[in-house]
Amino acid sequence: MTTLVLGVLAVLLAGPVPSLMARLPRLRRTPRAAMLLWQSVALGAVLAAVGTGLSLVTDHAWRRAPDPLGWAIAGVALALTSMVVGRLALSGHRVGTTLRTLRRRHREQLDLLSYDGPGAQVLEHDVPVAYCVPGMQGARVVVSAGALQRLSDVEIEAVLAHERAHLRARHDLVLEAFSVLHRAFPRWVSSEAALGEVQLLAEVLADRAATRVSGPLPLARALVTLAEGRAPQAALGAAGVALVDRVRLLDGDDHPVQAALLILLAGSVIVAPTAFVVVPWLAALA
Repeated sequence: MTTLVLGVLAVLLAGPVPSLMARLPRLRRTPRAAMLLWQSVALGAVLAAVGTGLSLVTDHAWRRAPDPLGWAIAGVALALTSMVVGRLALSGHRVGTTLRTLRRRHREQLDLLSYDGPGAQVLEHDVPVAYCVPGMQGARVVVSAGALQRLSDVEIEAVLAHERAHLRARHDLVLEAFSVLHRAFPRWVSSEAALGEVQLLAEVLADRAATRVSGPLPLARALVTLAEGRAPQAALGAAGVALVDRVRLLDGDDHPVQAALLILLAGSVIVAPTAFVVVPWLAALA
């Protein structure tokens, strides 16, 4: 029974649930709670998938009398579980290595091609662009000379607050985790929908932080101006994702009831697969 429930949970959390969530734009009204729910669904899917395999292994190899069929089932389950964990580990290594290499090289180029401006490094580039380069050390906020020429002081302040919010909240780590899932299982699960929605939520959260500094109108004007520019690979750009949807959400309400319900649901998604694995093991040991 435990194996069946975990298997169903893994399938639901990997496919139908993310697809349904991506079709519910109302979740974006509470971006912080929605981001937590997306993380919980992704983690819950992994826990349920791994738990399904471990449940089969323990059921057929430990609890029942050993027989060739039981050991064969346990071996297949262990191999599939190892494959899931191995793909995640390999994808994490590749994505992490690629991102950190690109960011290190870009920081080195910035040191050669940019100069220190008011709260950011300035690139001599006519196209208006603003972005941040995350990192444990040496994180940078970058604006182009074209952006400084075309944006007012309050708009520049809004853009800088947006980028600093990305760095302060370490949105890059959240996006990296979902990129790992997307690279590990691009066709088997709804990882593309999850990655796209989390990218949008990260931008909405940074937008909300910027509006607390400058108000929604200056940020909206700045985002429209920056729309023609593109941030480099592995950086987080101010105007790179779903600009129209983000402008609509700039002046949103708090929606505390929805936020509380999403947080409660996020906790339940994590607790369910964990309980179905841990409780039977504890009962067997007792």
